[in-house]
Amino acid sequence: MTHRKTIFVFTLIVAAAWAAPAMAYVGPGAGLSVLSALFGVLAAVGAALAFIVVWPLRRALRKRRKAQPAVDGGTSDSAADIRSQAGY
Repeated sequence: MTHRKTIFVFTLIVAAAWAAPAMAYVGPGAGLSVLSALFGVLAAVGAALAFIVVWPLRRALRKRRKAQPAVDGGTSDSAADIRSQAGY
């Protein structure tokens, strides 16, 4: 296997050295477009991974919070409770 890998690497080096210049110009707009697309894909993948990691933690915290009894004797000062008590 090592012999095949050595031949493959040698072939890649020879092919890269043998290649002639393309004599083409790529402007800065195309490069910036490629970079912004790459950053967008990386941001989307990162956000998806963060969401996958955070989702179980949020569920566990919600279950834990619902399981704990109220510390102040069952009274709550949340806006929803105040509105419901006031008749809104």
